[in-house]
Amino acid sequence: MKSLGCAERHAVKDFYNSFLFSIFTLLQDQDKAEHYYPLLVSMCFYKGKSMKAIILAGGNGTRLYPITQVITKQLMHIYDKPMIYYPLSLLMLAGIKDILIITRQQDLTMFQALLSDGSQFGINIQYKIQEQPKGLPEAFTIGENFIGDDNVTLILGDNLFYGDISWYKKAIEQQIARGKAGGGQIFGYYVSDPRAYGVVELDETNHKILSLEEKPQNPKSRLAIPGLYIFDSTVVERSKNLTPSPRGETEITDLMNSYHQEGLLSAQRISRGVAWLDTGTPKSLIEASSYIAAIEERQSLKVACLEEIAFRMNFINDAKLRETVSNLPNCSYKDYIVDLFPKVFR
Repeated sequence: MKSLGCAERHAVKDFYNSFLFSIFTLLQDQDKAEHYYPLLVSMCFYKGKSMKAIILAGGNGTRLYPITQVITKQLMHIYDKPMIYYPLSLLMLAGIKDILIITRQQDLTMFQALLSDGSQFGINIQYKIQEQPKGLPEAFTIGENFIGDDNVTLILGDNLFYGDISWYKKAIEQQIARGKAGGGQIFGYYVSDPRAYGVVELDETNHKILSLEEKPQNPKSRLAIPGLYIFDSTVVERSKNLTPSPRGETEITDLMNSYHQEGLLSAQRISRGVAWLDTGTPKSLIEASSYIAAIEERQSLKVACLEEIAFRMNFINDAKLRETVSNLPNCSYKDYIVDLFPKVFR
């Protein structure tokens, strides 16, 4: 039987989208339509497919010293939640349920106390130890057994994205549709000063990658590469074969170039209106907290509330949400969830 091409897959998906939502609309139950629609779409379209995720929450956090002498930065708070809630929420909103957190030995028990195995959110969280930071590609060698033959997305634990994430969902769909030899995908985010980041230069007509640079003094474009990547399973062997740079670490730019040189790396711009915040400095921590606070106070809706996301994504049902929330202390965070879903807690 002939396999479907990418365009055909999207046509099938669009058909299922319209068909499933029409069923619930005819039943005149809008609440049920919104609640079960994402689950049924994922069952129809993603059956038999897999995308795993790694959150790199290691490193020494030297830019935040002396705070990071006693606690890893990914457990510091961004307004009202631990930093790691934000990258984890992005993965959950993208429908990813198998997640590996890589951290330092001294921080492992704190992460486990906070997130456990993820079952309270309907996801599977595993942990691995990073003995010493040896570059971002090390995440893939540490996670070799976790990745297996699957595609994998890596997000840095201090990266925060807020806004429409359709660009990320689309990239995941494309990666899955390509199968095991899906290559790699990166993203470009327009910034005022890209010299502190990896930079991607794109052809203005066909959006193909022209060059990749690591913290250039004279950047060829203003598209910074955020700490969010998608690769096929060959990323493990590619990472093993990288030569450390003069600073003694393997470089993510070298990994991206290994794909680019074979014509297997693509990039897409993150649309305007999406906020990307790198929260690795004292100033950026304050800015990120102020940003999240402004949104939450204005809307009375929380950003990166994992229990809410798990329920809306149908990772957990009513009973599991009640069980999870019952284990929370009496606080405004718990009150928010109870007030948000009165039918569940009546």
